[in-house]
Formats: sequence, C-alpha cells, structure tokens
Amino acid sequence: MQISNSKNLFEKAQKFIPGGVNSPVRAFRAVGGDPIFIKKANGAHIYDEDGNAYIELINSWGPMILGHNHPMIREAVIKAMENGTSFGAPTAREVEIAELITSMVPSVEKVRMVNSGTEATMSAIRVARGFTGRDKFIKMEGHYHGHGDSFLISAGSGAITMGNPDSPGVTKGTAKDTLLAPYNDLETIETLVTANKGEIAAIILEPVPGNMGLVIPKEGYLEGLRKICDREGIVLIFDEVMTGFRLAKGGAQELFGIKPDMTTLGKIIGGGLPVGAYGGKKEIMDFVSPAGPVYQAGTLSGNPIAMAAGLTMLSYLNEHPEVYDELNGIGSQIVGGIKTSLDKLGLNYTLNHLGSMYSLFFTNKEVYDFASAKHADTALFGKYFQSMLHKGIYLAPSQFESLFLSTALSKELIDQIIQANEAALKEIH
Repeated sequence: MQISNSKNLFEKAQKFIPGGVNSPVRAFRAVGGDPIFIKKANGAHIYDEDGNAYIELINSWGPMILGHNHPMIREAVIKAMENGTSFGAPTAREVEIAELITSMVPSVEKVRMVNSGTEATMSAIRVARGFTGRDKFIKMEGHYHGHGDSFLISAGSGAITMGNPDSPGVTKGTAKDTLLAPYNDLETIETLVTANKGEIAAIILEPVPGNMGLVIPKEGYLEGLRKICDREGIVLIFDEVMTGFRLAKGGAQELFGIKPDMTTLGKIIGGGLPVGAYGGKKEIMDFVSPAGPVYQAGTLSGNPIAMAAGLTMLSYLNEHPEVYDELNGIGSQIVGGIKTSLDKLGLNYTLNHLGSMYSLFFTNKEVYDFASAKHADTALFGKYFQSMLHKGIYLAPSQFESLFLSTALSKELIDQIIQANEAALKEIH
C-alpha cells in the first residue's frame, strides 16, 4: 500500500499543527505508523491522498448512518448554500428541526442548538447546576463528554474523594466538583450520593458508552440511576452524541425505555456537519437564557447549512423506521461472521455488540466498564488495525473506540470485512 502523499502531508502538518493533527486520535499513536490523509468519501468507502480505497467503519464517529456523501444530504446542503452560509439570526429550519427532535427523542420537550457535542455537554451541566442550585456532578470513568475542563478528570484515591485534573490547564478547583464512578456500578453511585448529600446537581453518562470501546449497560443499571436521581433531586443526563438516532429513532433511551431529564446530541442532527444540541424537560430548559438566568450563546448555533442537512437526515430516519432493522441486520451479519472466525481460530476474545455498533476487545475477560476494558492487549490491537488497513478496511485507530456501521454496506462489502478480519487475525497470531 503506497501512502507517500499521506506521509509527506503528515511531515508538513507537524510544522504548523500541534502533533500534525486537529484531534489526537487521528495521529495513530495508539496503533503505530503514520496517519492516513483522506481526500474524499462516498457511501461505504473513503479514499486517501494516494488513491487507496478503504471500506470505512467509523462513519465520522457515528453520524453517517446512510453512508458518506449521501446524495440527499449533499443536495440539501447545496440548496441551502444558495441562500447564504451564516446569518447569526433565527431561521425557519431551526424551528422545524427542534419540533422534529422533540417528537423523536422521548426526554426532549425543548431543545437548544449548539456547535458540537462538547458544547452540548458543557451547557447541559451548567443548566443542571443552575436548575438545582448545586455544584457537583458525577461522571463515569472512561466516558467521554468532550474536552470541557470539568470532564477531563481522572479518578481520585477512593470512591468519595475528589477527582484529579487529567490534563494540564484544568484547575484543581474545577476537578473538586467532578466525582467519578465506575460504569455499571450502582453501589459506588450510592456511596457518592450519601457522601455528598444535597450537593450533586447531575449524573452524566453515555447510556451505551462508545469511548472505551462499546460497553453494554447491565440489566437494571440505567433503571437504578433513574431511581437514585428521582429520590435525590439529581438531574440525569444521557450523553447520546454517539447513540442518538443510531440505536433507535429515539436513541438509547428509547431502546432501553429509560427517560433522562436531559439529553445531549451531536453531529447526526447536522447530517454530519458541525453541530450539537442539548434538550430535556421544559422546566429545566426554561432556565436557559433568554427564558431564564443560565447563559449560553453562539453565533453559529443553528447554522442554516447544518440545519438543512440535519432536517433532511432526521426526517428520513423518522419516515423510514425500517432503516434500523437494516442497520441491526448489517451489525448482526458482521459480528456473526467475526464470531465464527474467532471460534474457527480458537481465539477467545471479547466481542461487544449492540445494533450497528460493535467492538472487538483483545482480551478473554468480560468488558463491562473502563477497568475491564483496560485488560485488552492494545499492542495486539495495533497490529490488527494495521493488518486490516492494508487489507482495505479502515477501523477506528484505537482499541477504546466503538465502530459504527452504515446502510451503505452491501452483502459483498460485509463479506469482504469478515474475510479481511479472519485473515488479519491469522496474520497477527
């Protein structure tokens, strides 16, 4: 595989961009080698600057449910651009997409548009604090809610201690209000709530985390969080930036039948363009300025291009629920093929799967939280990644990222993925 153009671009990029990339995972540090620079994408494929084609299983980290560069989305963007690219003023489409989101997502009665998932989660925590008059919140170890200061916190020395800054630039003062708990562990949540009685504004989590690889909630876990929050007056926030409109029309909360108080959403509501949103109960969202005292603003919030793409995407998903049966079927075929190969090769690795998301963990232990995910052999995953890449399959360049499938994957492409996986597993063992 010839990647000289990508190598040259990466060398040049490092002179002008920190680390040569605009988001750390793109640097391939976790899998070795140099990053591949992408020139274009279409359907199930991406194409690099050297002309190599790859079957791609990231789909811009989730939103490309219908595949890359879908004609319907592309047409909506082009048509919207004819009227201008940014107004910094209200538009009719903002109202239309807000109405659509509230009809599709069970917990959302009102919604506010922002420009990214990070903005959505930062804003949701601020609103929860303003609504409750409390400062602290609980997040789960290994869950990623963007790069806001209060989310970049690692665990303290015990369940009831404050967290520690996970990155230079995050103050200890910020960290002291972030409490951490293992995912799928209600007992630690109860301990934290008891130790910080009446001080916790919110519990935020990915209901189905995808940022430590895909991990599934244990039976009763989400229900348990809902009960604790109801009892203690805590705002329950589901970060559905990855799972919203992917696992079901109404996201993970529809799939599991658990309604949070607030929900954060990401790129899919812009058809893959830069956008995010947070929403929830009317009484909570009415605390947001100008309706209430909690300030949040943005010139590009509700950008007309993103709204046109998002309205087109969400309308299609709303009107074609059969998309989810198709997505789930594709996921089952790929995961079934991988399981068959693992059995054939006598490899007892852990394969977590839900709908159109899956992760192959290079460990024989069950993966149910961040600590168990870290049992995975990351060096072996790096070899697997490179082998798959050279076979024309582009995976997430980290053991700790879920894969996301699209309806653009035909039976022929699914077979290619399964065959490449088996060949790669043979090659690295």
